Amino acid sequence: MNDSPVLPPIDRPLPSLSAWVQAFAGREIPVLATSAEALEQLRADEDSVDAHLIGETFASDPLMSLKVLVAAAQLGRERRNADAETVTSAVVLMGITPFFTTFGPQPTLEHWLVGQPQARDGVDAVLRRSERAARYALAFAAHRMDQDAQILHSAALLHDFAELLLWCHAPALAQEIRRLQALNPNLRSVKAQQQVLGIELPALEQALMKTWHLPPLLAHITDDRHHHDPQTQCVRLAVRVARHSSQGWDNPAIPDDVKDISTLLNLGPEPTLRLLQDIDRESGPSLR
Repeated sequence: MNDSPVLPPIDRPLPSLSAWVQAFAGREIPVLATSAEALEQLRADEDSVDAHLIGETFASDPLMSLKVLVAAAQLGRERRNADAETVTSAVVLMGITPFFTTFGPQPTLEHWLVGQPQARDGVDAVLRRSERAARYALAFAAHRMDQDAQILHSAALLHDFAELLLWCHAPALAQEIRRLQALNPNLRSVKAQQQVLGIELPALEQALMKTWHLPPLLAHITDDRHHHDPQTQCVRLAVRVARHSSQGWDNPAIPDDVKDISTLLNLGPEPTLRLLQDIDRESGPSLR
């Protein structure tokens, strides 16, 4: 994935979902500059690095996490005994030295978006939302004593990766979606996406995960259509409250979020709101 060609931005909607999948699957995925720098620091001290440290290093970068999971998924079935749903498990499957061989110096989002302030703002908003959603999902899973807590963290972090790719590779179209929603705050995201792109980003995300052979469990948990599954609920509600509280806690949708989360966690509404606000006090990643 590191040697994908640098292609011009997509400036008009493509004719089909499969065309969007083909376009995005063949393009580079830039990562946070902090991730690119950390990767080189780890490389310089490879002998003391383990999979857990690598997983922790990229735990707040959805695009670097995505790249690692895709690379692990490309390994032949005969080389792996299980799927990798987290960066840590992906590196275990790959091995430390093959990991560094696969991932040379990385292109960065900061460099990719030079001279594109609106795209930078869009990416920054999604990054912050994704990292907050991942923290919420991890906390919900821990409260429920879910043994797949780290997988739920990974799923929430990756939940909106297609939106990040859209800002990177079709920034004008991403900006048009944002403009339509600013004009009509009641316009649902998927409706705006369908209007501008001809597709819905969740469908693109699921199709890309299938194309990249990402683990079925990860695809299942990130698919909001499986809303009766407690693990999917955990991720979906984490993403939802992260989105609604992105500008503060006075969004009119938040009481419904709190009600649904309190049901999931078997907590009262007031303790649930306190839990959410305590989690929110941690800081997340952003572009420089």
